[in-house]
Amino acid sequence: MPRPQKSDTSFDTFQQLGIRTGTIIAAEEFPEARQPAYKLTIDFGELGTKQSSAQITDLYSPEDLENTQIIAIVNFPPKQIGPFLSEVLVLGNETDDGVVLLRPDSPVPNGAVVY
Repeated sequence: MPRPQKSDTSFDTFQQLGIRTGTIIAAEEFPEARQPAYKLTIDFGELGTKQSSAQITDLYSPEDLENTQIIAIVNFPPKQIGPFLSEVLVLGNETDDGVVLLRPDSPVPNGAVVY
């Protein structure tokens, strides 16, 4: 079911988001999560390594994810998810089959800003 269109926002608001590219260096099952999810460790270059809980189990296995570049918002406050502290929000598109990750179509440096 399509989600309703969100209200308009300003370009200034968009510019406040820290959207960066990172490489998943580890992915593991997260059995304590309420919804099926993986615990990801992501290298963001100069920003360091960050963790994320991602509900992307329908289309990806942990092995598929390692060494994969992704796009994430890195400046949200960390969120405690059970025993795990999720520090970034990995971005994807919701489909009938599951979440499809947003990724660069060519390699870019870890930590690169998305405009």
